[in-house]
Amino acid sequence: MAFELTASMMCADYGHLEQEVRNLEKGNIDSFHIDIMDGRYVPNFAMSLNDMAYIASTASRPLDVHLMIEHPNNNIEIFLKKLRAGDTVYIHPEAEYHPSTTLQKIINAGMVPGIAINPGTSVENVYEMLRIVKKVLIMSVNPGNAGQMYLPYVGNKIARLLQIKLDMDFKAYWDGACSADKIQKFAPMGMDGFVLGTTMLFGKDRPYGDVIKEIRIMGKNENTSI
Repeated sequence: MAFELTASMMCADYGHLEQEVRNLEKGNIDSFHIDIMDGRYVPNFAMSLNDMAYIASTASRPLDVHLMIEHPNNNIEIFLKKLRAGDTVYIHPEAEYHPSTTLQKIINAGMVPGIAINPGTSVENVYEMLRIVKKVLIMSVNPGNAGQMYLPYVGNKIARLLQIKLDMDFKAYWDGACSADKIQKFAPMGMDGFVLGTTMLFGKDRPYGDVIKEIRIMGKNENTSI
């Protein structure tokens, strides 16, 4: 089963950011995942508006922008102006008074609307929004920091969302603690994509193309490891 791979750019080498983008595209990455954190909704700061804009101007492949910020509706326009038609913007429903209003602004700007679901957020809390969005980013760790451990109780929720998406028009993506065993298990179950960080992609001292090729094979063969 085909699935997408998106590079978590907060893990990239910022001393050579343009070359990182070029090498990832040469290696056949599908998209670039941009984590924006405000230090309020999550207890950390990550990539900035300017980081996002630079990658948008450099990359030929789509961006997946993950807004981990309070009340994104207040500032969503400044992000949308820096993106291209077809890029994805995820918001966290808990961070907004009326998330459907923010999602509609994303749609009106020609972007792909998405929501990110925290480990402690139930499917029931976001069910109606699943009718609006095109992508769901399923957090297998609490948002805000890289390198966290997978929370096993999320597995049942993931399986349920993979069943629901068969009857709704959205795709499901994995974010957080993405390791080989997770891809081997959830890709055959219907996960549409995976966000790759230091566990699978960055810091391997190997061409990105070699690593990405092995990950794609891995998702089709549960006996393959990287």
